[in-house]
Amino acid sequence: MATELTKPPHPEPRPSRPSRPSRPPLAPGGGAARFLAQRAAWALFTLWLLSVLVFAGGQLLPGDIGRAVLGPLADARAVAALNHQLGADRPLLDQYAAWIGHALRGDLGSSWTFRQPVAPMVGDALLQSAKLGFFAFVVVVPLGIGGGVWAALNGGRWLDRLISTLGLCASAVPEFVSSIALILVFGVWLRWLPIEAVAPPDAGAFETLRHLVLPVLPLVLVFFGYLARIARAGMLDALDADYTRTAILKGLPRHTVIVRHVLRNALLPSVTVAATQLGYLIGGLVVVESLFRYPGIGSLIYNAAKAKDFPLLEAGVLTVGLVYTLANLGADLLHALFDPRLRNPASR
Repeated sequence: MATELTKPPHPEPRPSRPSRPSRPPLAPGGGAARFLAQRAAWALFTLWLLSVLVFAGGQLLPGDIGRAVLGPLADARAVAALNHQLGADRPLLDQYAAWIGHALRGDLGSSWTFRQPVAPMVGDALLQSAKLGFFAFVVVVPLGIGGGVWAALNGGRWLDRLISTLGLCASAVPEFVSSIALILVFGVWLRWLPIEAVAPPDAGAFETLRHLVLPVLPLVLVFFGYLARIARAGMLDALDADYTRTAILKGLPRHTVIVRHVLRNALLPSVTVAATQLGYLIGGLVVVESLFRYPGIGSLIYNAAKAKDFPLLEAGVLTVGLVYTLANLGADLLHALFDPRLRNPASR
């Protein structure tokens, strides 16, 4: 008898695995806050490392502290007594701990050369450097970014080559060379501008700015080429981007495409770089301030190093490091504000 063929039973459906709960979307600004917190932590570490390097570098300077203060003809016993009074004969770790502890409490000590507190001296010098650096910043940022944008809009033409060549040549000349050339041309031969960077006490605002023109010009020449190259590269990348081609295909006018779609994306690197360079324009002007005898923090640090004035030297260098750190944090803040990928990492 033929066996009856039976169809195999349908397999029972397997229970589906429970799906993993999806992660909640990141809150707007969470990525930016995390980004800025990391930068702030690195800034604190950098300042601590800078304090160690500044202290160690001060100890490696040639010469004796007491001898530098009292002069080469001072008695050896007086020199030893002054070194003991200043704590220069204590172990290095004890000296560093005492110095950094007082600095954290806002006590930067007293100058060994001028016999007065260091904090007011550094504050006045920093204010003078900020005046010079801000003037240079206001002049060079519009010129550099505007030149780079104009060169990119005329890419491959003679104007693009002219701006790029002039910017490259200007940034390649050291500041002390351009400063001397500008002094000879505009201060000595033509007599258009005053050589002294410090205006008389009774001078007005216009006369004060006129005295700052010559010290500002070398800085403008150096940073114009740098900012122009950054702005030009950002503009060329934005002009070749897909969103730019899409806006052009939609029939939008050229002016609207450049202003609404190109500039807002192209200028992000330029803005962050300009904010970073503000730290150098305030705290890194040793050459310019020394040549023009400008009483800024750069010349203060240089004179303190020559006199082996450790409290003044260390306070000045730490102040410059703090200015650089704040400038970098400001640049990171601008980057986080303008870049939506940092405000919402889920959109990457």
